[in-house]
Amino acid sequence: MIHFVILLSRQGKTRLHKWYSSYTGKEKTRILRELGNMVISRPARQCNFLEWKELKIVYKRYASLFFIVGIDRTDNELITLETIHQFVEVLDRYFGNVCELDIIFNFHKAYFILDELLLAGEMSETSKKRILHIVSQQDVLTENPNDTKVEL
Repeated sequence: MIHFVILLSRQGKTRLHKWYSSYTGKEKTRILRELGNMVISRPARQCNFLEWKELKIVYKRYASLFFIVGIDRTDNELITLETIHQFVEVLDRYFGNVCELDIIFNFHKAYFILDELLLAGEMSETSKKRILHIVSQQDVLTENPNDTKVEL
């Protein structure tokens, strides 16, 4: 099970975080600080997997963003890397060559996409086309709130 998804910039600023397990505010802050320091300070040639407390941390750097996922120790790291890659590909298709500024100014869209991809810490939709279609339908609804009929 995925416990959290965190997007960090190279400078350590949190750009997006989604929690699938319950943590207090202090725990969330501590997790963000500790993982940010560990992941950002690691050399690029080292493995993308870390064991941290009772979790495995899987991360991948794309351009100026680190995508960090906390999973159970018994989960498969390679599937988690594929999940990260799937999320990045959907973001890339939606924004057209996604960058950090897209996430900053359209964070709600990134959350919509993440919510379509993952549900309660598990993969819920694997089709990129389906995710993009649903998100585009959400765009239509937000642009035209008076339209009651939207074709899915």
